[in-house]
Amino acid sequence: MGLTSGTNGVRSTMAEKNASDEPNGKLEKNEDSKSPDLDFAVPDNSPLAFVGIGASAGGLEALEEFFEHMPVRSGMAFVVVQHQDPEQPSLLPEILQRYTQMPVVEIEDNRMQARPDTVYIKPPGADLSLLKGTFILLKPTTTFGAKTSIDTFFRHLAEDQDGKAVGIILSGMGSDGTLGIRALKERTGMVMAQEPASSKFAAMPESAIATGLVDYIASPMDLSRLLSEYVEVNIQLRERHASVTPLLENSLAKIFVLIRTRTGQDFSLYKRSTIIRRIERRMGLHQLTGMDDYIRYLQENPSEIEILSKELLIGVTRFFRDTGAWDAMLEKALPELISSRSPGSLLRIWVVGCSTGEEAYSMAIVLQEYLENLGRTGEIQFQIFATDTERESIDIARRGRYPANIEADVSIARLEKFFIKENGTYRIRPHLRESVIFAPQNIIRDPPYTHLDIISCRNLFIYLSPELQRRLILLFHYALNTGGILFLGSAESIGGYNDLFSTVESNWKIFQRRDAPSRTGQHDLPFAFAARPDAHEIRGDFSAVARAHSLTTIAQNQLLEMYAPPAVIITEDGDIVYFHGRTGKYLEPSPGKANLNIFAMAREGLRYALISLLRTAAAEKRKVASENAAMTTEDGTLNVRLTVQPILKHTGRADIYLVVFEDVPQQKPAKIQLEKERPSGVDSVQDSRFEELERELAVGRAELQRAAEERQSSQEEMTSMNEELQSTNEELQSTNEELTTSKEELQSLNEELLTVNAELQSKIEAFSQSHDDMRNLLRTTKIPMLFLDSSLRVRRFTDAIKPIISLIGNDVGRSITDLNVNLLDGSFVNDVRDVLDTLQFKERQVETTEGMWFQMRVMPYRTSENRINGVAVTFNDISAIKELEETLRVAKSYAQSIVETIREPLLVLNSGMQVVSANRSFYETFRVTPQETEGKLIYDLGNYQWDIPGLHRLLEDILPKNTVFESYEVEHDFPEIGRRIMRLNARRMDKEDLILLAMEDITFKRL
Repeated sequence: MGLTSGTNGVRSTMAEKNASDEPNGKLEKNEDSKSPDLDFAVPDNSPLAFVGIGASAGGLEALEEFFEHMPVRSGMAFVVVQHQDPEQPSLLPEILQRYTQMPVVEIEDNRMQARPDTVYIKPPGADLSLLKGTFILLKPTTTFGAKTSIDTFFRHLAEDQDGKAVGIILSGMGSDGTLGIRALKERTGMVMAQEPASSKFAAMPESAIATGLVDYIASPMDLSRLLSEYVEVNIQLRERHASVTPLLENSLAKIFVLIRTRTGQDFSLYKRSTIIRRIERRMGLHQLTGMDDYIRYLQENPSEIEILSKELLIGVTRFFRDTGAWDAMLEKALPELISSRSPGSLLRIWVVGCSTGEEAYSMAIVLQEYLENLGRTGEIQFQIFATDTERESIDIARRGRYPANIEADVSIARLEKFFIKENGTYRIRPHLRESVIFAPQNIIRDPPYTHLDIISCRNLFIYLSPELQRRLILLFHYALNTGGILFLGSAESIGGYNDLFSTVESNWKIFQRRDAPSRTGQHDLPFAFAARPDAHEIRGDFSAVARAHSLTTIAQNQLLEMYAPPAVIITEDGDIVYFHGRTGKYLEPSPGKANLNIFAMAREGLRYALISLLRTAAAEKRKVASENAAMTTEDGTLNVRLTVQPILKHTGRADIYLVVFEDVPQQKPAKIQLEKERPSGVDSVQDSRFEELERELAVGRAELQRAAEERQSSQEEMTSMNEELQSTNEELQSTNEELTTSKEELQSLNEELLTVNAELQSKIEAFSQSHDDMRNLLRTTKIPMLFLDSSLRVRRFTDAIKPIISLIGNDVGRSITDLNVNLLDGSFVNDVRDVLDTLQFKERQVETTEGMWFQMRVMPYRTSENRINGVAVTFNDISAIKELEETLRVAKSYAQSIVETIREPLLVLNSGMQVVSANRSFYETFRVTPQETEGKLIYDLGNYQWDIPGLHRLLEDILPKNTVFESYEVEHDFPEIGRRIMRLNARRMDKEDLILLAMEDITFKRL
């Protein structure tokens, strides 16, 4: 609850509190002693309150603002716990001393006693504890993650000071202090937090506020004022409520009624000391000093009722609380319990008052580890039922997510094995979470779990009255199997029920169920029931049907008053709901508390007759009467005729009965005759008395006989009901087993579905990635592609295909035979069918009607299962290549024409000196044919006429070094043409790796 600060200053009496007195010891242990008055000094000068202040990053500014506005003489001791470098000396005392006139000291390891109006600083490199107001420095808790020095001190502060403890969370990173404020609230301490908007780092205040346990949320300046006002009012309340007076008990009863009406929770059986301390704390928060004022505040603010109910139910716990108790459970309780179990057994555990689930998960971890150590994990299963009255706590437990500072309570190995670290928190792993079932339950009112092997009910009894503790002990004995374990808190016990439980470990309150009957022979099992309608409800039904009085109604009522006999309408239990006529003659109010029951109001002599008549009328559903019921009055005995008749049946309610009273007239002649026959008046009175006694005896015998019959009938009904209940119980057990089996099957199926879902999700992601890759690939390549199925229907295509085949998005699914293919040869469909038939790819060049050329490649479409499911057709644009080929062809033809027109002989040689081609002049000059020339070595032409050493040197030595040689003359006898002088010119063409050799006949020029 966040409270905004006002403008009122701290009350003046706060300056005098330093001189007040207070007894030694914790308030919880000294609740009957009178609290100190504010105006008197305490002998030991102990503080009125211990204020723990936790801060971290950005907390220095908040501390300065807080102490700057804190009164010098407040009567409180302040302890500052800040995250500091353990290797560096602290400058915090010197800094804070500038902002307050109170002494600021660093705690030393010499058992320093806390004094009021003093600020204490925790030294770096140590954890701080408190024992009876004395500071004790401890070695820091070894953790591998978050710092927990604030949590550690708040826990010790709560245990040592109870209701005098106050925790304040200021600016800082992380969640240190969150677990500590839970401990403070458990011991009726008060919690404050800095407004996150005013914090330099809001993580710590926000983590504390998220618990819903913070009482004040304000700026540091306002927190100092609110703290002063709270402590002042709280001290006054302790003095007023030092003892439980009848007036205080009456006020508590009113509060209990308001809570029960609003929330359904009944706190009347809780310990008064606990209830009073927590109500006082709420009154202090609202600055209310009178219990009547607080009751009025509750009536005007229903939300405060819910907050008070939650605070009365606060059960703070943590993982592996009291590690010695868990060690004792492992060493002394579990071995015997587990060893007696056969394979396939199921251990049933009930964790009562589980709060936010730490206790239940601790039990699950211990059992899991113990079974693993024995190697019986698969043989023995366990199911934990964890219950609590607070639904919000159950919701937190079900989520199984806890702050990072549980590292102080849970070992590294257990954190890694049983928790998943997510976003600075720890979440219970699914396999452990599934072993615990959380459910809201009120153990005082709701039916218990049965056939249990372990019941863990730790730190609940300390809040309950002895009578309620007794009932719960009997309940636990009923719910446990023989040899089952009862696990209580260290401050709790089983009372005097040693015949029901044997002690396994006395220090840690572990007990084992004995196979012994309950002392009472009956277990007072809790059950929820609906209140039966009372007389007021039925009266309301009658009033609801009242109508306006007409003249007829008035006349009828008058006649009924005059002539109808007196009568009443009653319920089956005898409660009177309507009076008619003057019934005071037959009924009179009974002394004490007002009671409208006819059996309590009936005059002497009518009660037993009315009981008998009502039972008969209720059993037989008919009108019955008693003619002479003797009623004793002040004037003597009067005979009355009583008539009881069922008159109305209300749906869901008891029958309504009409009881009519009529006087029986005295028989005077008979009386005169008796007087004549009997000489004495005394005899007449005696005879009358004898007759009355005989009538009463007859009635008594009839009632006795009826009671005996009803008792026998009730026994038979109870026997039959017991058999039915046993049968129902067996059916419920069978149903429960079936449900358990179904649950396991559903869990198994769910796991399989989760696995399949994960695989499908992975495949979907891979498919999506592949789809995106392929789509981007097709878009970026700009290659015309067409995919057809086995029936030649279009499956997919790229936009680049449109110049070849006119396709649009709606053409997907259409047959390719129905579409216009812009290819000249018209054999595209046949090519596709050939590939489907032969499963051999086909590749050829095709031309479109617009003159574009493409290299078409048709391949079978293979699926991942290696099935042929259509064809894939690609078209590579080769128009440019075709144009280049045509250009080359023209150039080649042009060059060939030039060569052919030259009159000198020409040869084209390759790098191996083989003739590639020759011109017509060469063939004519040397009288050879192309067949004899092309492809031959130049040296082998003709009759080896070109096998000239000089030519060898020119072609093989000079030409490779010099790309050209000119005017080389060769004189040689050539067959067919005789001796000739030839001038040779050669040029090497490097790119084509060819040699052009030209010959000029200069024989006649030399002559």
